[in-house]
Amino acid sequence: MINNIYCVGRNFAEHAKELGNQIESVPVIFSKPNTSLVEGDTIILPDFSQDIHYETEIVLKISQDGFKISENKAENYYDEIALGLDLTARDLQTALKEKKLPWFLAKGFKDSCYLSSFVKKELLSHPICFSMKLNGKERQRGNSNNMIFNFSKIISYISQFVPLKKSDVIFTGTPKGVGKLKSGDQISLFLQENEIAIVKVK
Repeated sequence: MINNIYCVGRNFAEHAKELGNQIESVPVIFSKPNTSLVEGDTIILPDFSQDIHYETEIVLKISQDGFKISENKAENYYDEIALGLDLTARDLQTALKEKKLPWFLAKGFKDSCYLSSFVKKELLSHPICFSMKLNGKERQRGNSNNMIFNFSKIISYISQFVPLKKSDVIFTGTPKGVGKLKSGDQISLFLQENEIAIVKVK
């Protein structure tokens, strides 16, 4: 059972540039409700937006409770890694941002959060590479070495404000190449070049 879902925005410089966002000196943190999780491997697009974008990300699963965790101990607070899709209603997000309003609804809607199966972190070599194909064509490719803020920094930073709990998950940011989804699309996710999920879009 997934507990809280925390997300990091603008953690790859090229992605920040493609959306016209500045790079921040500290992580940009937002959250999704766990009711946004996709059940199974089919994403049902909402009817309130015609501009749903995919964002492929490495996801960390917190393994023990912690508060005000130091960076040099943060590695001990997650034990598994997955790939996730952070879906965004880009049209709604843009409208809310223009009004300087919170964009929770553009990120937290039903089926806006997909998680692959988790893999024990010790089974993965570092740096961690990942990619996403849309209808058989690669659209995103990322590497943990290219993150502005690494895993330890992210865990430590969030925990200075919010106590992390076992089974919380953290989406660590998306590389460039985000784009629009439509009904009938098929997404394939790859971790260290191994396909770990196939997701259908309706």
